[in-house]
Amino acid sequence: MPKVKTNSSAKKRFKVTATGKITHQKSFKRHILTKKSTKRKRHMRVDGTVAKPNLDFVKRLLRLK
Repeated sequence: MPKVKTNSSAKKRFKVTATGKITHQKSFKRHILTKKSTKRKRHMRVDGTVAKPNLDFVKRLLRLK
């Protein structure tokens, strides 16, 4: 049997914390930042956690399930 590969794009985008939660970077922070408020940009700095409906899918991509 061949080894099962982890999805390469997923391992770059997601990080598993010590408690087992999966975090990701917030979107819309790359360009066109002048029209966005400072508060909005500040909240985008904090890592988000993967939502419960998507958790099984992301875990499968990372081969955690």
